[in-house]
Amino acid sequence: MNYNNAKILAVIPARGGSKGIPRKNVRLMNRKPLISYSIENALSCKSITDIVVTTDDEEIISIAKLYDIDYIVRDARLADDLTTLDPVIYDAVIKMEEQNKMIYDVVITLQPTSPLLKPDTLNRAIESFINDDKDSYISAVNDPHLTWSKEGKSYVPNYEKRVNRQLLPPTYLETGSFFISSRKCVTLESRLGKNPSIFEVPKEESTDIDSANDWIVCEHSLKKKRIVFRADGYKELGMGHIYHCLTLAYNLTGHEVMFVTKEQYTEGVKKIQDSFMPYVLIKSDDDFYSFLKNWRADVVVNDCLNTEKSYVLKLKELTKRVITIEDLGNGAEYADAVINALYNDDTSPDNYFFGEKYVCLRDEFLTNKPKPFSRIVKNVLVIFGGTDPSNLTLKIYEFALKMHKLYPNVTFNFITGSGYDVNANDLKTIEEKNIYVLSDVKRISEYMKIADLAFTSQGRTVYELATLGVPSIVLAQNEREQLHTFAQMQNGFLNLGLGKDISLKTLESTFEWLVGTEQVRNEMRELMLKHDLKKGINNVIRIILKED
Repeated sequence: MNYNNAKILAVIPARGGSKGIPRKNVRLMNRKPLISYSIENALSCKSITDIVVTTDDEEIISIAKLYDIDYIVRDARLADDLTTLDPVIYDAVIKMEEQNKMIYDVVITLQPTSPLLKPDTLNRAIESFINDDKDSYISAVNDPHLTWSKEGKSYVPNYEKRVNRQLLPPTYLETGSFFISSRKCVTLESRLGKNPSIFEVPKEESTDIDSANDWIVCEHSLKKKRIVFRADGYKELGMGHIYHCLTLAYNLTGHEVMFVTKEQYTEGVKKIQDSFMPYVLIKSDDDFYSFLKNWRADVVVNDCLNTEKSYVLKLKELTKRVITIEDLGNGAEYADAVINALYNDDTSPDNYFFGEKYVCLRDEFLTNKPKPFSRIVKNVLVIFGGTDPSNLTLKIYEFALKMHKLYPNVTFNFITGSGYDVNANDLKTIEEKNIYVLSDVKRISEYMKIADLAFTSQGRTVYELATLGVPSIVLAQNEREQLHTFAQMQNGFLNLGLGKDISLKTLESTFEWLVGTEQVRNEMRELMLKHDLKKGINNVIRIILKED
């Protein structure tokens, strides 16, 4: 059969009555009637000659009119609960052939209850059918499972050996989304010929709405967004931007996410690889623009510092929504939203979201709880981020070696990130001095939870320490970090300023004072625990997913 000359009729059967979900075919799914999805699929297929809706319902007829397609008012005998689709389709074909004075070559049944079916899948099915020698195509999904049958009073397996699903032979389940038939196969009793075949549709397009749960699944899938996270991680910058984006991505289950990072920053690349998140490597902004043109993202979350106006405007050309994180550049005012948990600015425009309300805590800090206050300092935590660009870890390590003589029973736990070279700095565990060096710890909250005191930088880690009520001495990595407003005494932190300028003498006197004054440490702890930081992730997700 010649593909270009085939006369193809698409029939959309849609009754008005539905007991499981009342008015199912006309109810709004993701802001448009359910039947609209099948109509739009048919309209998108240029090979389809004519489209007709067969129905008994005035609302459905009015929707067909909106799309300027044919409709047939179905006879009452074809609209009851017991009538199968075969006579309904046959009736529609006969009436359309009479109306248009032609005989169709192919008849496609398009169910209105498969809104996830994509036009490309339907187009491929039609083209395959036209070029095949089969007389019927049934849409199906390959969904193998270990199944059982009942024989009398016994249950028996339908398999010889228990194996993982991916090793099972194909098992095809009809999806109901489409049924393609040669015209000669369409009769009152059947649409299935003697030489049928299966056309496999993707799992994510296979849901047929038969229950309220099916409806919820489909609506969620149709609202699914494609979200790009643009972030880098390397020694001078640190790993905070990568960690922040990963935290957000883990909370966007059900949406399609993609990480984009520069290939030359190997520390950040490795962390993304270890997370098993999908990613794309780029060399330049131009590479990023090219990727966005092809991937058609709904949202770009840009966690790179100090954007330029031209950069943000280019992103807005290529995607629907642009979110920037901790952005102090002149491009920020052109973004749809600027989220900055580390700064405060009450005079900012409406598209700026500042302060602790937008802190994104990792899951482990949402579920962990602070330990009771300890009057005696037994455990000190030292944590300066994934790369520690100012090497404050080494400064505190040397301090800890000296303090062991004065505080032999105090344990120092040094947590270093994947981007910090422990060997190059000659850091090692010395058990006899209660000094432990731990690299790239998977669950940091467990070490924070047992800490009575902490040394840290002025980034996002301070929020994690506050959640667990750990009195902390803060040393900023750089001048930019000093602008972060949360790590101050009114919130329970003793901030010493720029880390590289702090002498060992200052560290000693500060440490000795805090260790010796339990009242101050307890007050610091109470100030930290006054902050409810666990809602921030939901606030940020709502901003990212904001509906148009």
